[in-house]
Amino acid sequence: MSEVSRRRPLVLVSSVSSDSHTWNLVFLQLLLEETGHEVVNLGACVPDELLVSECAAHRPDAVVISTVNGHGHVDGQRLIDRVRADERLSDLPVVIGGKLGVGDEDDTALAAGLVQRGFNAVFADNADPASFVRYLESVAPPRLVRDAG
Repeated sequence: MSEVSRRRPLVLVSSVSSDSHTWNLVFLQLLLEETGHEVVNLGACVPDELLVSECAAHRPDAVVISTVNGHGHVDGQRLIDRVRADERLSDLPVVIGGKLGVGDEDDTALAAGLVQRGFNAVFADNADPASFVRYLESVAPPRLVRDAG
């Protein structure tokens, strides 16, 4: 008889290519693992092409992009264009969060531009972690898997 089990959703975590910060990525990994997700953490300064190839290889349930250096709106636009250009990833849930700009830019406008460009959601640097986790659970819920037996 086969058994039904739950598979933890796989989330790929990365920064934008110009961001060398790592503490945020460690925090995200721990938060996601504590809330039942499996995590592949690509680390900091990940080139766009590498992120796209890792998404294609791992086939995650969602991708989380973190930015601390304030270049999220620029690097994020370029990154999401490359992700969405790959037909294997066209419907992959991709979110970005953190510091989107370096000056007095309107975060609401920057976030709207990133969603328009192809991100599924944008979380400002002051977003409640619980709302972020709830969103991920809505787009990448645990799946039922039948074990042969």
